[in-house]
Amino acid sequence: MEVKLFNHTPNPEKTVYLAARQCFSLNFPEEGSREDWEKLIKFLIFHQHFSPFEHISFTFSIQGISRACSHQLVRHRLASYSQQSQRRVDLKEFRYVIPSTIKQEKRALEIYENCIKLIQEVADALKFLKIPLEDIRYLFPQAVETKIIVTMNARELFHFFEERLCKKAQWEIRSLANKMLQLCLDVSPTIFSHCGPKCKRLNYCPERKQVCEYYYFWKEK
Repeated sequence: MEVKLFNHTPNPEKTVYLAARQCFSLNFPEEGSREDWEKLIKFLIFHQHFSPFEHISFTFSIQGISRACSHQLVRHRLASYSQQSQRRVDLKEFRYVIPSTIKQEKRALEIYENCIKLIQEVADALKFLKIPLEDIRYLFPQAVETKIIVTMNARELFHFFEERLCKKAQWEIRSLANKMLQLCLDVSPTIFSHCGPKCKRLNYCPERKQVCEYYYFWKEK
């Protein structure tokens, strides 16, 4: 899995600050200092006043995730997506994701890879018979790797991280969320330092009565 942040709103803290100050300014708000930006951003986050964060966006290039993972990703509707097309791209000897539970079990791995090999052979046979790619793709498993460009505003990223950093989230999208969060922190720790699974904000686990080890991990951050 490879994740890159290749574009984002310039001066995101300043943009959030100006958007928030406009709500209380008769004219255009003054720009303020970096110290002013950080102070107001922390105030907004503490009081969960998140609408100013909708004015900043982040665009990620994601490669090497499975279609199973991308199906979960695109359920986050307040985002823009451009995904590699299986109708237009000829996936010759397609790459695929192997879950660690299967990798660790020799017999399971053998069964898994034999199945993938058979699918590839059938796809090649259908291509030889001039079957169009858009119909051959019905064969491909959810394990097939995909590439996708994703743009989200910061408010949606807050929600995405809350849902997908939870231990109950599936392992692959949890790994993706971790990589995306780290990239956001590199750009703006002031805006994203509060991010984590829901338990970090709520101070309890909404998924079950007993908290998991993730709860303690995130509360310490």
